[in-house]
Amino acid sequence: MSPDAAQGDGVAPGSGTPGGAGKVFTLGVLEEDGARERRVAVVPEDAGRFAAAGISLLVQQGAGERAGLLDDAYSAAGATVTSRAEVLARSDAIVSVARPGPEAIGLLRPGQAVVGLLQPLVDPAFAAELAERGVTAISLDGLPRTLSRAQAMDALTSQANVAGYKAAVLAADTFGRYFPLLITAAGTSKPANVLVLGAGVAGLQAMGTARRLGAVVTGYDVRPATRSEVESVGARFLELSTALAAAGEGGYARALTEEEQRAQQAELNDHIARHDVVITTAQVPGRRPPLLVTEEALGRMRPGSVVVDAAASPLGGNVEGSRDGETIVTPGGVTVVGAGNLPAQVPAAASAAYSRNVHALLSHMVREGALAIDLDDEIQAGVVIAHDGSVVHRATAELLAAVPAP
Repeated sequence: MSPDAAQGDGVAPGSGTPGGAGKVFTLGVLEEDGARERRVAVVPEDAGRFAAAGISLLVQQGAGERAGLLDDAYSAAGATVTSRAEVLARSDAIVSVARPGPEAIGLLRPGQAVVGLLQPLVDPAFAAELAERGVTAISLDGLPRTLSRAQAMDALTSQANVAGYKAAVLAADTFGRYFPLLITAAGTSKPANVLVLGAGVAGLQAMGTARRLGAVVTGYDVRPATRSEVESVGARFLELSTALAAAGEGGYARALTEEEQRAQQAELNDHIARHDVVITTAQVPGRRPPLLVTEEALGRMRPGSVVVDAAASPLGGNVEGSRDGETIVTPGGVTVVGAGNLPAQVPAAASAAYSRNVHALLSHMVREGALAIDLDDEIQAGVVIAHDGSVVHRATAELLAAVPAP
């Protein structure tokens, strides 16, 4: 055993407890580091499911408090609640929602694993750092989403569902009038006209939720094949005369060329101006989200209109001028909400869904108290980013190779 592997409390990987027989895999659940992150990676109700898969849980004290999940609930479910230092020292793998901070990463030893939404295509250097430390990196956002057997593991889909729901509720809360048609003694209030840009999982959920709230909903996507999905949730499909087939791999839309964007934007601006609420959800994995609502489009919207940019991120968003985590009001009186981490605002539901995804993935990967890494397996080839001191994920390795050495 290397000196690094012997650090902590002397627990060998795979033992679960000091002096254990090596048949139980110990998963450490950390409190999230981000100030705006309220989710937790594993919920108490799933402790039994993990145990049935040969996985015991070490949970950091207070890890679930921001999601309304207290330590007593974890203890009652059979998990061990302990300090952050103990979780990091005794776990075979640590799991989080977003990637752990530098302090936690600095305490990982060779042979340990880290599981989460690590976004290696956004920051491939992070994957390289884990590889150099001898840490196995498993990123749920690399899951092949077209595999039917991987659906229960699909954290991007589960969290996008939450994001779409919250985007519609947030829009209704921000809008200064009613969403539904209301007829009262004081008069009649017309229903709000809502336009949702992007018909992926989040967009369809936003459309369905806004429709259930009583709004008149229109959905748009650059992929004409999504028409039936948009109509299935009760929305009308906005078909532009400039519509182009833009289906990409893995269920995502491909990025449009500059010429395609200009032709699309000119016509889209006319439609945006006629709506009370616009919700944007279009994202491209590992890249800046496409710009869909320009400053010109915002300037043509009526005062009191609301735009919720659910794609807002440090890389940018779908709305020109939107900033993740901030709400601004344009000179024309349009409220723009940069809402980039909406699942964290519905922490109990989002955590429960994510916990099931983690359980499904690790049940597939853990055998006899250890990770059984098999890069010939389609699922593992997508989610295993670093292993045995190397970056093994092809797309991440290609990004690293394209960066000149300092």
